[in-house]
Amino acid sequence: MENSKNYHDEQNNINTLRMREVLSTLPPFCKQFFRGIQEYTSSRTRLAYAYDIRVFFEFMHSHNSICSKMEITDFPITILEQITREDIEEYLEYITYYIKDGKEYTNNERGKKRKLSALKSFYNYFFCMEIISSNPAALVPLPKLHEKEIVRLDVDEVAILLDQVEDGTKLTKSQLKYHNKTKIRDVALLTLLLGTGIRVSECVGLDINDVDFKNNGIKIRRKGGYETVIYFSEEVSEALHDYLEKRHHIIPLEGHENAFFLSIQNRRITVRAVENLVKKYASTVTSLKKITPHKLRSTYGTTLYQETGDIYLVADVLGHKDVNTTKKHYAAQEESRRRMAASAVKLREK
Repeated sequence: MENSKNYHDEQNNINTLRMREVLSTLPPFCKQFFRGIQEYTSSRTRLAYAYDIRVFFEFMHSHNSICSKMEITDFPITILEQITREDIEEYLEYITYYIKDGKEYTNNERGKKRKLSALKSFYNYFFCMEIISSNPAALVPLPKLHEKEIVRLDVDEVAILLDQVEDGTKLTKSQLKYHNKTKIRDVALLTLLLGTGIRVSECVGLDINDVDFKNNGIKIRRKGGYETVIYFSEEVSEALHDYLEKRHHIIPLEGHENAFFLSIQNRRITVRAVENLVKKYASTVTSLKKITPHKLRSTYGTTLYQETGDIYLVADVLGHKDVNTTKKHYAAQEESRRRMAASAVKLREK
């Protein structure tokens, strides 16, 4: 009998409840927008949009003379047409740095772009439905992003990282106390991330019956909600086997029986816990690079591209819907491959 809920369905339920909370603080017409985009967005994306739109309305409530006269939950839809391009530009300036409930918030160009994109979608929806006749958000250009260099681990750093997880020589005394308990799990987890390039949420959502050792494959639920099988090497297989042997002696908490990776509290490990353990081990290997689970994904993608030269394969394995996303990430390698092409073709023997 299955007690354990599917991780992704559980996350969707959590997001749905949070969404209801946020909606109760927003103008009533917002519900229509979120219903309208439900078919082609994930619950996580909608929740992020809701938080962003709430920040906008809070700003308008405290900075705009029309909006300050009423509560946010009483805003009529006509208010959208009374907000000007200038209001939206002032909002973007405001979110660079602001304080809310005693907490400081900052947004760099990426954060601003995301918040403005949410607002543009919001306005565009009501404009296309012909509920409002002007669309001031469309007049504000998205901030230009400066390309960030891909941070990844070099080949020797990957080896040092995995060695470090196994022997823990550079860990502090308090970290070492837990290290013996979690060492085999941590090796399996990092080997899986580095050996398949899966996302941290896909790794956390893994159930025991999603791993097929006969074919060396794992079934994962991708970002868009579709399922796919990713194959892994013998090296990954060994690390997962070692952990499973240990895992079979652990009695998980109720509701977490199917989870592949368990926390010290014997419940399904969380995304935050994986982020913390990657940070803990990576900081012993390199102090210059800020290594996150996503950087381990970049490390895998880079190595795969260097070994195969096949950008479509890299896009497929990483689960990018659009190969241009992949190209953008690995543009630096493209450049070096193009340079190689220049000297690869000989026209005349010297």
